[in-house]
Amino acid sequence: MQRPGDALGDVIPFVDLKAQYRSIGGEVREAFAEVFEEAAFVASPFVARFEEDFAAYCGTRHAVAVSSGTCALWVALLGLGIGPGDEVITVPNTFVGTIEAIRLTGAKPVFVDVDAATYNLDHRLLGSAVTARTRAILPVHLFGQTCDLGPILDLARRLGLAVVEDASQAHGAEYEGRRAGSLGAAGCFSFYPAKNLGAYGEAGAVVTDDDELAGRIRLLRDHGAPEKYHHVTFGWNARMDGLQGAALRVKLRHLEAWNEARRRHARQYGELLGEAADVVLPMEAPYGRHVYHIYAIRIPRRDEVKRHLESVGIFCGLHYPIPLHLQAMCVDLGYREGDFPVAEECARTFLSLPIYPELTREQVARVVRELKCSPGMARTG
Repeated sequence: MQRPGDALGDVIPFVDLKAQYRSIGGEVREAFAEVFEEAAFVASPFVARFEEDFAAYCGTRHAVAVSSGTCALWVALLGLGIGPGDEVITVPNTFVGTIEAIRLTGAKPVFVDVDAATYNLDHRLLGSAVTARTRAILPVHLFGQTCDLGPILDLARRLGLAVVEDASQAHGAEYEGRRAGSLGAAGCFSFYPAKNLGAYGEAGAVVTDDDELAGRIRLLRDHGAPEKYHHVTFGWNARMDGLQGAALRVKLRHLEAWNEARRRHARQYGELLGEAADVVLPMEAPYGRHVYHIYAIRIPRRDEVKRHLESVGIFCGLHYPIPLHLQAMCVDLGYREGDFPVAEECARTFLSLPIYPELTREQVARVVRELKCSPGMARTG
């Protein structure tokens, strides 16, 4: 079956995991062979080795590997004692897993709007969202850039609140020279295959400097058992399997090179799109390092532009077209359209362009050419 763009000879997928595998396939197959040779699939030394490497990479004392990014958030909140009657402040323009984790503890998500430049939590709005029930702040480092964490952490210290970083899209991003995930009480990562650091399946991790918190999370991920058949608390099966640990350890060695490639592509997009009318480009905040998990532009006639690009074989993404406060699952929270105008405007106008390390300069240039000549675009410079 012919796909759109095949006749043009250059289909550009939104993400190309096959290209990544071709570049490291030999290393991955060798790592998998070791796992099979040792039959180390569960409670695996390959996971433990990845935990050591990832903690060192993030600059934390501990990394606790779990089965997904959503699970990482859940066990981090549980480990901090968040539960029924508590409130956790976060943002409405994120993947649903962020608030699923909050609700699964029994706590209530409380939303604040985002900054119009970075699309991350607007710390200036935090004060009005804090109540006597607030126990934690869960900032989301969206698209590969950290929130402005300094003011968030300052407020949390003054009020005795925990900060749990949702760093699921920010592997290797930095805030004032420190890696995402290393500044709060805990940092939570997803290793979904399309992430900057992605597994070959589902996987996640929590990083922290808190020895006691790391210990509680290790109990929670493995049925509350410090050793087999000795259950000291209720937990869950949230373990990472050995194959994922082995694969992630291989990929971690390439992460910095891959992130730099993403940054080069982002610079090229910025140079070529700089004069395009009606296009708002992503920006890199002066406090940190952006790793461009997603390159999301804002454009008024987003859906029309997306349809044109797909018709010529260029595939884009939408992040996130329905903000969480307007989802049916959140109707009980009492929010309405208009409550978070920046997040809502982003939902209407975000268009995520292809960006991955294996993308070529020629492909980036073609994406921009086709975008500029789309019927949905205003006149470009």
